Amino acid sequence: MTEPTHADGDTGGPFAPGPGRARARGRALTAVLGELRAVDGALYAAVAATSTPALDRALRRLSHAADHSKVSLGIAAALAVSGARPRRAALVGMGAVAVASASSNLLGKRLVRRARPDREAARVTVDRYVPMPASASFPSGHTASAVAFATAVGVVLPAAAVPLGVLASAVGYARVHVGVHYPGDVAAGAVLGIASAAAALAVSGARPLRYPA
Repeated sequence: MTEPTHADGDTGGPFAPGPGRARARGRALTAVLGELRAVDGALYAAVAATSTPALDRALRRLSHAADHSKVSLGIAAALAVSGARPRRAALVGMGAVAVASASSNLLGKRLVRRARPDREAARVTVDRYVPMPASASFPSGHTASAVAFATAVGVVLPAAAVPLGVLASAVGYARVHVGVHYPGDVAAGAVLGIASAAAALAVSGARPLRYPA
């Protein structure tokens, strides 16, 4: 005897997903992504609408300082002349920055191609303005590099983990504050930064500093 088949040639059986179920899943995913984008835009608008004249200049300067990872480079230079262990931390940290920068700019931004926020429509005050980058918005390369450096250096040199983590968080927020990124871009950049640090640490074989009990 031969197995009965459907008239349309589908022999997948009763448990095979039908086209209707696949379309429903696609619609559900589209709806979820749309709602996440709405939340992301609402958070961006809330930051833009909050008056913070005392913070605007400082965060604008921090955003400028993080261009091309200048802050991380300066810290790495200081670590490099502070002994063998800090020097190793600096090297691993800059390796992590290189991975994060390449991943965000050469891969992430080209794949997603999310448009930058409209600062004028959101009424971001001009006192916060920095030049709007021409690249795609997702993910935040500044955040990815800052988090990668902080994570990698913090693993090798635990005493630096908290201050560098706070600095990286400030860099990420500053990019939203000055209006060039959505919060979701920053969150994705942070995840990418952690992954980049893990890759750099794995390649270098660096281990955390262990203190005597």
